[in-house]
Amino acid sequence: MNTPIPAAFRTLDLNLLRVFDEVMAERSLTRAAHNLSLTQPAVSNALRRLREALGDELVRRHGHGVEPTPRAVALWPSVREALRQLQAAIVPSTFAPQQAHNTFVLAMADATAGELMGGLARLLEQQSPGVSLRVVPLTTRDPRPMLSADGADMALGYFPAVLADLTARAQSGEAIHFEHQRLYSGEYVCVMRKDHPLAQRPLGLSEYCAARHLLVSFSGRPYGFVDEALAVIGQQRRIVLTVNQFFTAGRVVVNSDLLTVLPRHFVPTTGMARELALRELPFEVPPVQVHALWHRKRHHEHAHRWMREQLQAVAQHAFRAGELA
Repeated sequence: MNTPIPAAFRTLDLNLLRVFDEVMAERSLTRAAHNLSLTQPAVSNALRRLREALGDELVRRHGHGVEPTPRAVALWPSVREALRQLQAAIVPSTFAPQQAHNTFVLAMADATAGELMGGLARLLEQQSPGVSLRVVPLTTRDPRPMLSADGADMALGYFPAVLADLTARAQSGEAIHFEHQRLYSGEYVCVMRKDHPLAQRPLGLSEYCAARHLLVSFSGRPYGFVDEALAVIGQQRRIVLTVNQFFTAGRVVVNSDLLTVLPRHFVPTTGMARELALRELPFEVPPVQVHALWHRKRHHEHAHRWMREQLQAVAQHAFRAGELA
């Protein structure tokens, strides 16, 4: 037996849900109206009609914008996902890779580029020879300002603090302006020259902390996530040199007694693997979760979605081939 359709849904104008989604994302009627190419009174009227249909206030004035009610916060994820699926089903893709001449700007560290760009270049040669890539340096662990300013189409890297902040904002009902997807996981290891005195035996915590260290720091700040992990157990190390590239770090430790920390899967791409010794870190550190991060204003662009799919395919292929395992 068919379930009766509630009257509130049977007469609901689905365009009201598009307005609701945009208002929830922007927390501003003015910005939502601009994004939807509507007037602010039209957006206000749409919200009024949706309030009447759902029996909830949905948003209230707050400062220069609006804040959602608990009902709106609970409703928004389902509305957003339904709109995404509906768009994917009824709007055909207008991006033709074989004929495209787009240029994509990707921000990433040299380690990420070394792991993914070879496979991506091969894929583009085969599927979309007219597409160009520009890889720019990732100089921060929080690329959101750069993405907001259109400095890059996507940032690829290890962004644990950013993802934690986005999760916290989403749980509190705040506007989320960024999307992300995981590309691959890995781990960090201690790296030194092959003939280093510490390379002749298992590496202990006291020996590690007593050694002289090189840190890869995008910002130049001589403190990283390894130091945070050491601080948790009441330990610290001495950093005597910082550089802003993983490849440079490998080159330096090959020619010195410094220790550094590199992604394990990056070492084979350096061309220096035979000159380096890898040791497990003698303390717990989180695994590397490399994500693609982008501004939500690009989320539904066909070309952007296609590029995200290619990056995901390259990362998955590398895992299957053992390159990132």
